[in-house]
Amino acid sequence: MRNTKVDFQDLGLIDYKKAWEFQEEIFQKTLEIKTRKLKDDLNNETTENHFFFCEHPHVYTLGKSGSESNLLVNQIQLLAKGATFYKINRGGDITYHGPGQIVGYPILDLENFSLSVKSYVHSIEEVIIETLKDFNIESTRLPGATGVWLDVNKPTVRKICAIGVRCSRWVTMHGFALNVNTDLNYFNLINPCGFTDKSVTSIQVETGKTIEMDFVKNLIEKNFVKIFNAKLF
Repeated sequence: MRNTKVDFQDLGLIDYKKAWEFQEEIFQKTLEIKTRKLKDDLNNETTENHFFFCEHPHVYTLGKSGSESNLLVNQIQLLAKGATFYKINRGGDITYHGPGQIVGYPILDLENFSLSVKSYVHSIEEVIIETLKDFNIESTRLPGATGVWLDVNKPTVRKICAIGVRCSRWVTMHGFALNVNTDLNYFNLINPCGFTDKSVTSIQVETGKTIEMDFVKNLIEKNFVKIFNAKLF
């Protein structure tokens, strides 16, 4: 039996490591349920789905396929900027998280939504693309690179939302980071997502206005429900 209900929580400003450990705990519990079901055909347990919003203090994270050379400063310089650094177990390269950025962590059993990993990432991108339309920002995908981009195929191509996920037995963790009122100067300390020829942007930069974070979160929730055919509670 498929369960398309999604437990939603806004964790507010939370330390990256604490949020990572919180995700891992739920992720592992979901995998344990799926393991039991595989061993016992009569087991009728249903897996739960979760979706968390948060913001992080200044932090850089490096995915499994990334290169530490894309962090352009040393630990002393990181400390001077009030930032931390973690090597983590998602896909992708290096990215930045900080205040003014909406980070979303869906922990979903994709079998509940009849999604492949590829279609899941595509759906997350679609949620953000639809959300940006409310700000008259035209965005799209960049072939060969996950995330949401502006001015694709132009010299001014720039990323507004990064996506990096981990998936095991069709269960996801990690997620997306949408730049809303983000201080983009922090991206100068890295090659974002490993790129040296592409820049980053935010809703604030594109609109010239400081944006109400809760308004953006409500839009993301609405579009997530629509695109995933989910029920948030």
